[in-house]
Amino acid sequence: MRCPHCGNFDDKVIESRTLANGDAIRRRRECNGCGYRFTSYERTEDKQFMVIKRDGRREPFAREKIERGVQRALEKRPVSQMSIENLINEIEDATAIMGKVNHEIAAAAIGDLVQQKLSALDKVAYIRFASVYRHFENVEEFVREIQKLGEVPPHP
Repeated sequence: MRCPHCGNFDDKVIESRTLANGDAIRRRRECNGCGYRFTSYERTEDKQFMVIKRDGRREPFAREKIERGVQRALEKRPVSQMSIENLINEIEDATAIMGKVNHEIAAAAIGDLVQQKLSALDKVAYIRFASVYRHFENVEEFVREIQKLGEVPPHP
């Protein structure tokens, strides 16, 4: 590992710790040349899988997109950050399993999974996400979706 201070490649590991449920290792290092201490991280790298968009385009899977959508849906909702992080991890793990066979997954499958997880966690967040994801065209579609949740009587 190259020292970020002097550029020397000769260093020693002072301490190693497992992070993120064993998915990463944090190493404290000391440069043998200048004595500078720095931290490095090691993570396993799985083969990147592709997301097939509605128009047929393919793009690399990006956890950040799921995070953004979930965070927006849960904005100002009484849900802890730990619950949100767990939800995002569950979605990421499930998509990795679904996309493992041929290294591809349909964007619609990811969207459906997010909706399912949000519905179990927070109904308002689910409706927020669904309204954007499904492109509701009018109020009637919105009301029908809320009625499916079984918490609102039918609209006359």
